[in-house]
Amino acid sequence: MEESDIQKKRRENEEQATEGRAKILGLPYLDTREFEKDIPLIKGIIDVKDMHQNYVLPLRKDEEENAYQFMVTSQTPRTVIERMRREYSDEGKAIAFYLVSGSAYKIFMLRYDPPIEVKYDDIKIAGEGDSETIASVSQTLNKVSTEKVFDFLIEQADKLGASDIHIENMRSEIRIRMRVDGLLHPVANIDRDRYRIFMGELSSRANVSTASNKPQSGHMQKDITVGGATHTLNIRVETIPTMYGQDAVLRLFNFDETLLNLDLLGLSREERDEIDEVISHPRGLVLMVGPTGSGKSTTLYSMLNALNTSDRKIITLEDPIEYGITGISQIPINTNGGGSFAEGLRSVLRLDPDVVMVGEIRDADTAKTAIQASITGHLVLSSFHANSTAAAFSRMIDLIGVNPIFSSSIRLIVAQRLVRKLSKSKQPRQATEAEKKYIHKVLDGVDPKFLKGIKVSRTKTTSRPVKKVVDLTADKLDIAVEATAAEKALEEEARTFDFDNVVLYDPVPTEKEPFGYSGRMVIMEQLVVDEEIAKYIRGDVADINTNAIEKTAREHGMLTLEQKGVLAALRGETTLEEISRVI
Repeated sequence: MEESDIQKKRRENEEQATEGRAKILGLPYLDTREFEKDIPLIKGIIDVKDMHQNYVLPLRKDEEENAYQFMVTSQTPRTVIERMRREYSDEGKAIAFYLVSGSAYKIFMLRYDPPIEVKYDDIKIAGEGDSETIASVSQTLNKVSTEKVFDFLIEQADKLGASDIHIENMRSEIRIRMRVDGLLHPVANIDRDRYRIFMGELSSRANVSTASNKPQSGHMQKDITVGGATHTLNIRVETIPTMYGQDAVLRLFNFDETLLNLDLLGLSREERDEIDEVISHPRGLVLMVGPTGSGKSTTLYSMLNALNTSDRKIITLEDPIEYGITGISQIPINTNGGGSFAEGLRSVLRLDPDVVMVGEIRDADTAKTAIQASITGHLVLSSFHANSTAAAFSRMIDLIGVNPIFSSSIRLIVAQRLVRKLSKSKQPRQATEAEKKYIHKVLDGVDPKFLKGIKVSRTKTTSRPVKKVVDLTADKLDIAVEATAAEKALEEEARTFDFDNVVLYDPVPTEKEPFGYSGRMVIMEQLVVDEEIAKYIRGDVADINTNAIEKTAREHGMLTLEQKGVLAALRGETTLEEISRVI
């Protein structure tokens, strides 16, 4: 159940209980939900102090009839009601009281006596060894009012672009960390009373028990309003008992469908064309591989959004559903409760879908069912845990054995990582000798077209020769000459790259970007299955291993994750240190 539905249900239960109490107290019951936020307020009858103290609020004043109506709660002293009745009666005024719920009273009270808005300092990410910033943020979190501190933490995490919030029990305090651009950063150390507030909020909103001695999973949503625009955060909550208490991790997902777009992933034209060509076919299997947090889900959802047209039936099987997409049937699979992707996939195939997305292939049964679906007229997208595209083939063969059907079903495997992007404050520098040797080793044999535009020269090349144009009929002669000239110019540019003058870039911290990075970018390795790769899957090649598959793929033009990363560093988009950390 969504959080808004939970709140509505709670209010409904409270109103029903208030109606029952009204009968016991002999007062008429009033449900204010339809007008409590916009009915005009009657001011000047009761002091705000008395409203707080006696739980009495003016509702309506009729000058002609000299009649007054008031709202009271079950906490209103009976003596106050009787006293007001006597006083108004002595003055010849008609008076009536209506019992309202506690929630109704609070909503009206916020209108009669709106709280002074307190501005708290924004949370800042501390640099390495920056104890002053951590102390300052800790003080801010310990200062925020009890009812606001949990929402304040989530709002600040969203503002910082954090993907996770980690609440961790230490011996004498609670540590708060946030993952920003893929790295965990310490944020604050808070008191245990704040921790109890956080866990109490998680208990009520995400339906996790604070007393459990087992790992738990929960889910909640929160609307974030910034500058008049509102977006919804889908928050996955994971808790686990530790030595000093229950730790929690909140994973934040932006529910904005417009962000799930292949155009926003920063793909090169070649990468985008390969994906578009494969997913345009009505059948086949596409696998996304990479570790947790590498952006596999975002890329898969972006593919689904590209395919999401009125003439396609799209069904997803997910554990859990991370993004809601209009026009797609999304089915949650509770694997912890005994459900399985294989069983769910067999069921949805009877619904005649055009496209099916399986959250993750985890076992042989799911793998075989997905393969079968992909050769019977369905396009199947899924994720799979492997370090690279070649490793994905090796692992899949280990999982299901040599399978000729797999070779005819699999069309594309994409491995990806997310690396931090350098901000505009970056500083160019000459590469060290060790860096030059490393870059030369990684890029040796790369097709010249991938080196175009990079300010690196090289005197030696081992790249494949440029493909010759053999059809030189008269009507194609001019085109052939132009293509040959362009290819020669491209090859010449690649041949003259000089690794002695390699330029790299260092991050420069600024107040806005304290680490010199701004956001993340996709590094993507794409392996399109051709006849040579299919031989490994069919068992035509005796030696089936990751290195052999990768060697064959590279000979046919594939760039590895490491090569893509180094090229990005040479373009000044990231650093070699970041590539080494992630890849």
